[in-house]
Amino acid sequence: MLFDLDNALVNLDEAFQVWTAEFVDEHRLGPEAVDWLIALDQAGYPHREAFFGMVREHFALPESVEELWGRYRKRMPYLVHCRPEVMDGLTLLRAAGWKVAIVTNGTADNQLGKIQQTGLVEAVDAYALSGLEGIRKPDVGLFEIAAKRCGMILADGGWMVGDHPVADIGGGRAAGLCTVWIDRGTWPDREHEVDHVVTDVLQAVEILLAEQ
Repeated sequence: MLFDLDNALVNLDEAFQVWTAEFVDEHRLGPEAVDWLIALDQAGYPHREAFFGMVREHFALPESVEELWGRYRKRMPYLVHCRPEVMDGLTLLRAAGWKVAIVTNGTADNQLGKIQQTGLVEAVDAYALSGLEGIRKPDVGLFEIAAKRCGMILADGGWMVGDHPVADIGGGRAAGLCTVWIDRGTWPDREHEVDHVVTDVLQAVEILLAEQ
């Protein structure tokens, strides 16, 4: 059982809003900057390096892109949270016999920091991070690494749960896995093949427990 991290096991959007308020206050940008930053974040999910390039240019900030991005990576692990009921769901899955792993794209320091700070490192059997492995979803290789660390192979079958239709659902299907898409309304016109559509990761946990 493979899970995406951001906006699946943890609420990245909520944490981003907190970070945005802190960033605007720190740089004295004014309240309108909050809406601009959130809109930029939602406009196609640009890579964070590109995101901070746009932010630096728009607000004429003196810090370099790497400085801005680096501070963001250090701060975000302390802003994300994994709900207790999600942690309980992972415990139930493992108790029911599932091997559970996290498969996520992102820089190693940022994503590993989130997994450690939220306590997810103890709640799963393994994880595969693109920033550590050098490959990104939807590359099947990242799914293969997660499966191997659970003592399994993709040919044994399994599930992928995530919110991104290409990285998570497309990648999961390419890996031969059944898929559960967490539809957050980000891609309203997106059509794709998926086994189940939910709006919350807890619904995915219920489906998987029923599959046992």
